[in-house]
Amino acid sequence: MAITGLSERLSRAREEYAALEKQLSDHKVIAAPSYRDLAQRYARLREVIHLGEEWERLTSSIAEEEELWESEEELRGQIEEAMEKDRHRLEQVEGEFLRLLIPLDPNDRKSAIVEIRAGTGGDESSLFAADIFRMYARYAEAKHFKVSLLDSHPTPLGGFKQIVFAVEEEGAYGRFRYESGVHRVQRVPATESSGRIHTSTATVVVLPEAEEVEVTIDSKDLKIDTFRSTGPGGQSVNTTDSAVRITHLLTGLVVSCQDEKSQHKNKAQALRVLRARLKDRYEKEQEAQLTATRRRQIGSGDRSEKIRTYNFPQNRVTDHRINFSLYDLAGILEGDLDLLIDKLHAAAAEEIVV
Repeated sequence: MAITGLSERLSRAREEYAALEKQLSDHKVIAAPSYRDLAQRYARLREVIHLGEEWERLTSSIAEEEELWESEEELRGQIEEAMEKDRHRLEQVEGEFLRLLIPLDPNDRKSAIVEIRAGTGGDESSLFAADIFRMYARYAEAKHFKVSLLDSHPTPLGGFKQIVFAVEEEGAYGRFRYESGVHRVQRVPATESSGRIHTSTATVVVLPEAEEVEVTIDSKDLKIDTFRSTGPGGQSVNTTDSAVRITHLLTGLVVSCQDEKSQHKNKAQALRVLRARLKDRYEKEQEAQLTATRRRQIGSGDRSEKIRTYNFPQNRVTDHRINFSLYDLAGILEGDLDLLIDKLHAAAAEEIVV
């Protein structure tokens, strides 16, 4: 995967890095509110330059090895081995370079609010929603992110009609951002006696968590109702009106939370989800007015767009946005998502810079 004009990009990065280095030594800049953003840009450019220098070294080595291969016939075996190693590393470096060329988005550093809803397919779709939640929880655990359950509507068979959770720690939204859309599963359901393959769906929405200073909510614009939580039975059902439903009167957005035993905690969780939805709504409205998005993305992120298929008979997971398949369905469902997510980020970078 060769990057067009990498040398020119590296040269510009060096110039900007030198200018920022001088700027960041100014005591006035150190005290300015913009210092943190400048420092992050400086650190990112340092990564770009480090990779660029390795790219230069590798391309030079490969050129020398190609010349030696032509002239040193008795050493061709060793030279081919060295070339193969250098070309493999060069491909890795270019992939990392592409990732760094994606413009920084402040939202990428935020925690994420993830909503999963069962789609078409009845009980099987709710079981698939539970599988997706487990997949994301395992992935978050591997990345040392914290998962906090905000709201869930379980079914008697162990699935979820809907589940909402937060993935906390810096950078969580950046890793999960491309998961929004319709996920499709093709398998024989546990409830199917004839062995027939069914197709079911679940919808995922990923939102950057909004801080209170970013989204102001006036209590006069809220309608707050309380009710008893619901569930498949047993301890999942509260005997008091601890569940909370909040309606934002200005937009009509409705959020409910019932997983905490305390009404106060459920209200706090519901407000957390509402802020994230309002932030997303306001940003999309701004984008529409400007007729441009803050960043080009793989797919629209629209909840009606089918983005991925999990095919059990073929042990295959296919992401339709980049036409990429992996034949390790069990590993994917256990949270081994890095390769897939890295491919999505690389494809997003290519849209921007190539």
